[in-house]
Amino acid sequence: MKKVLALFALVMVCMIMKASDSDYTNMEPLKLTTPEMKTELTLKPSTNYRPELELPMMAKGFSKTNTIDLRWQQTNEGVKPYEVMEDLTFVGVPLFLAGWAVKGDKAMFRVNNKEGNKNTQLLTDFKTGIDDYTQYFGPALTVGMKLGGYEGRSDWSRLLASAAMSYGIMAGLVNGIKYTAKEMRPDGSQANSWPSGHTATSFVGATLLHKEYGLTRSPWFSVAGYGVATATGVMRVLNNRHWISDVMSGAGIGIMSTELGYALSDVLFKGKGLLRNNLQLDPTNPSFFAISMGLGLGSKDIDFTNADIEDEWRFEDIDIEDLGYDEDVDYESDASPNIRFRAATVVDAEGAYFFNKYVGVGGRLRVRAMSAKSFGKYSELAAEDQLGGWMLGIGDMYASEDLDEFADEVVKGGSPVEDIGGIVKSDHLAEFSASLGLYFNLPLSSQFSLGTKLLCGRSFTQELDIDGFAKGRVKDIDYRVVYENGKINTDESYYSFPYDAGKDYSCEWNYLTVGAESSTTWGTGLSLTYRYKSNFAWRLFCDYDYTEKKFTMTYDPYHYLQEGLTPKALDVVFLASPLSPLLYPVEFKKKKKMNYVTLGLSFMVNL
Repeated sequence: MKKVLALFALVMVCMIMKASDSDYTNMEPLKLTTPEMKTELTLKPSTNYRPELELPMMAKGFSKTNTIDLRWQQTNEGVKPYEVMEDLTFVGVPLFLAGWAVKGDKAMFRVNNKEGNKNTQLLTDFKTGIDDYTQYFGPALTVGMKLGGYEGRSDWSRLLASAAMSYGIMAGLVNGIKYTAKEMRPDGSQANSWPSGHTATSFVGATLLHKEYGLTRSPWFSVAGYGVATATGVMRVLNNRHWISDVMSGAGIGIMSTELGYALSDVLFKGKGLLRNNLQLDPTNPSFFAISMGLGLGSKDIDFTNADIEDEWRFEDIDIEDLGYDEDVDYESDASPNIRFRAATVVDAEGAYFFNKYVGVGGRLRVRAMSAKSFGKYSELAAEDQLGGWMLGIGDMYASEDLDEFADEVVKGGSPVEDIGGIVKSDHLAEFSASLGLYFNLPLSSQFSLGTKLLCGRSFTQELDIDGFAKGRVKDIDYRVVYENGKINTDESYYSFPYDAGKDYSCEWNYLTVGAESSTTWGTGLSLTYRYKSNFAWRLFCDYDYTEKKFTMTYDPYHYLQEGLTPKALDVVFLASPLSPLLYPVEFKKKKKMNYVTLGLSFMVNL
C-alpha cells in the first residue's frame, strides 16, 4: 500500500513541473514601477503645550541658533508704527529751565592755600573717576543685549540711526551753550561748566535704554538706566566739576535730545525696522517706584553766637566774633562762625504700594547735600589773620608808653609759623533720611493725577570739615614777673623776645567742623503725575520736610601754638593774651528748627 502511495505522489510532482515549465516559456520580463511621493508634513498642535516651560533661549526675542542677527531693516509682523507726538513727553524742558533758573546761586571764594591756588573757588578731598565711565552705562547695556540676541524696540539700522541723531543733537546743544555762557567750573579749571556734558551724555544713554527695553521689555531697565544717570550727575557735583544748575540742565538736554532723535527716526523710517511695541499694563494702578532729582530750598543758615558756647565762662571777657586783627576788615560779618548755605541738591528713591486707586503705603530714601557759601574763608583766616595774632596782648604785661614799639619787637622776634592754612575737606552738609508713611492719589483723568503723602522717619547728617595745617620753627620765651603792691616791678621783671628753640615742627588738626545729631523728620508734599505710557510717568512735586536738629560746631584756630611753642612760651601766651581761651578747641551747640522745601521731577515706573 505504501509503495502505491509513493508512486502516485511522484507522478503528481512530475505533472506539476511540466505544467509550470510550459506556462512561463513565453512570459515578458518583470517591470517595477516607483510610486509618486509627496513631501508633506502635517503637525497638529498639542492641547497639552505649556509655554511657561519653554527654555529661556527659545523665548521670543532670542536667537535660537545663538548667533548675532545683523540683518538690516528687519521688521516683525504685527508691530505698528510709532506716532511721533505720542512718544514726545517734553519732560526735559522743565529740567533744563530749572537749571537755568538757579544758575546764579553760587559764590566765588578762595581756598586751599596749601597749594597756593589763590584763584580757585572750591577744592575738597572727595574725588572719584567713576563718573567718567557711568555716563556710558545706557548704551553699553543696550548694545550688549542687542548683541546677545535680545530684541528691543528697533533693529540695528534704526537703533544706530536713532542713537546717532540723539548724541548729535545733544553734542550740538551742550557745546553751543557751554562756549556761549562761559560759566566757570566750581574748581576754577575752565569756563565751560553749564551745562554738564557728562550728565547730558548719561541721560541720553539712559533714555536709549528706556526706549529700547524699558518700554518694550521690563520697566526695571528704565529704573537702572535713569538711576545710574542720576548718580553720575550727583558725582559731578561732589567732584566739584559742576554746579547743581549744570547737572539739572544737562539731564534735561539729554532727555530732550533722545526724544527728538527717536522722533526723527519715526518720521524717516516709519514702520521699517521695528521689532516690538510698548508693553501694556494696568493703567489704573497707582503703585510705583520712582527716582527723583530736585532743588532744596529753606533753612539756609546756621548762626552760632556766644550763647551757644559750651563752657561759656571761658569767654566772659571777649566776644567770639572778635577774631580779627586788621582794623580795615569787618570781621563781625566776614569772620564770625556763621554758616550760609546754597540751594541743596536732592536725590530720592521712593516707592509705594496702593491698596486701591486712592490709598497706599510706602517709603522714601532721600539724600540732601547743602553746599556752604564762602566756607573757605575760615581757612583763609587761618592763613592770613591768625598768623601774627599769637603775640598780641603780651605787651600788656608792661605799663609801657612804648607799647607799639614793644609789640613790633615781639613780632620781630619771630613767629613760630612759616606756612599755615586750611584745606576744605567737605563743604557739603549732607543729610540722609529714611521715611515711611501713607500715600494718597486722586485721579484727574486717564493720564493725570494729584498725589500727597504723610511721612515720618530719621535723619542723619555728614559734617562740614576744614583741616588746618602749619609748620615752622619752635619758639621759646624766657620771662620773670615781679609784682609789688599790685604793680609790676619793671626793674626786677624781664622778658626775652621769642627766640629759636632749635627744632622744626609740623602739624595738622581739625580746624573747623560742623555736624548734627540724628533726628526725627516729618514730611508731606503735593505732586502732579503725568502718565504718558501705561507703566511710565513723570511727576512734578513740591515736598515739605521738618526736623529739629542739634548742631555742634568745633572751632580750633590756634591749635598750632601747642606744637610751635615750648610749654613755657605757651604759658606766656595763655596768661597774657586776651584770646587765650581760643588756644584750645571751642565747642558750640545749637538747636535749630529746619524747614525744607524741595522742588523736583520724578521718573516713575508703575508696578
